[in-house]
Amino acid sequence: MTPPQVTAPGHAAPLLDLGGRTALVTGAAGGIGRACALRLAAAGAKVRAVDRDAVGLETLVEDTAGLPGPVEPYVLDLTDLDAAELAAAGTDVLVNNAGLQRVAPLEEFPPDVFHTVLTVMLEAPFRLIRGALPHMYGQGWGRIVNVSSVHGLRASAYKSAYVAAKHGLEGLSKTAALEGAPHGVTSNCVNPAYVRTPLVQRQLADQARTHGIPEERVLAEVLLRDSAVKRLIEPEEVAEAVAYLCGPQASFVTGASLVLDGGWTAH
Repeated sequence: MTPPQVTAPGHAAPLLDLGGRTALVTGAAGGIGRACALRLAAAGAKVRAVDRDAVGLETLVEDTAGLPGPVEPYVLDLTDLDAAELAAAGTDVLVNNAGLQRVAPLEEFPPDVFHTVLTVMLEAPFRLIRGALPHMYGQGWGRIVNVSSVHGLRASAYKSAYVAAKHGLEGLSKTAALEGAPHGVTSNCVNPAYVRTPLVQRQLADQARTHGIPEERVLAEVLLRDSAVKRLIEPEEVAEAVAYLCGPQASFVTGASLVLDGGWTAH
């Protein structure tokens, strides 16, 4: 086995080189997933960009001109679990990012929406990991990065499905880390607070209705209330954390949750 590449004190860290690797990113048409797809392609990976938004994927591909790694659009609804598992075959780097949100009190939360959220955000990652592991195990190397959330570590009211899914994803990621370690496969979570994405923009309106306050107050008084750093995270910041977990410097990092929450969980 080739020992992991490390950096001696006083020397520059090696650049992330994923040339010859295939990366699959879900929810790649926008937000965090789009930023991750671009970052991994910039590192030379062949990116399988998965999303149900065909138009968004076309735009992503247009924006990858000149990057070292190609981006291949893969239109897929992750509620088709068998298709999701098949899509992950041959993957070296798997980024489980796709998600959706619904804000409502528990007694009013639609059961069908709860089921869909858990399917897309927990069961689909399980099936994608299941589809990717044979190839990863066979070559003795793989990277699984699950885009969790601060809500994988803390709960918020009115987000029962999202919080349940993210807490479950944390456990799934740790289990994959324990099983994958003997095979050279790491599995970690990245846990951002609120990111500047369309999903968060929609939450502003949902939370405004739920709390009965204007949208401009939702950002300051609800979303950023517990954050020491009073701003939204940019998708590119999350993508850099994902890239770090794929690099040689992180070969000993597995079963971890990398928190990017502006100090929220420091309370």
